[in-house]
Amino acid sequence: MNNENLKQRTRKFALDVIKLVEALPNDRVSNVLGNQLLRSGTSVAANYRSATRAKSPADFIAKMGIVEEEFDESFLWMDLLEASGRLQSTKAQALIKEAGELTAISVASIRTARRTASISRTSSRTSTVPRSALRAPRST
Repeated sequence: MNNENLKQRTRKFALDVIKLVEALPNDRVSNVLGNQLLRSGTSVAANYRSATRAKSPADFIAKMGIVEEEFDESFLWMDLLEASGRLQSTKAQALIKEAGELTAISVASIRTARRTASISRTSSRTSTVPRSALRAPRST
């Protein structure tokens, strides 16, 4: 899956969360949990977009960590809404499934980025150029 596909999926997830929250009953519990779901569900798309513009591998990993956390939080709010009877399981299941799939993709992206960063650091340490404070500066 490429960045553009994932960007579209996270955007669609956010829009689906908005629709789901709009359809909740108008009671205190639904309002509180719905607001939490709305925040975390829409945050996923914003944070993924931010991760695609990361300035370094460490920045990407940190931002994708936020994406993973927001998906997990969204799952919690949907689960609570469903368990409390405020949300029909038929309406929640597709969105819960998508949250699970996108969480797995986020985790895999983080692992790949960590592995790539680790390989990059290891290969730079094993280069043939000596890393010495006394090394002569490069001429430009």
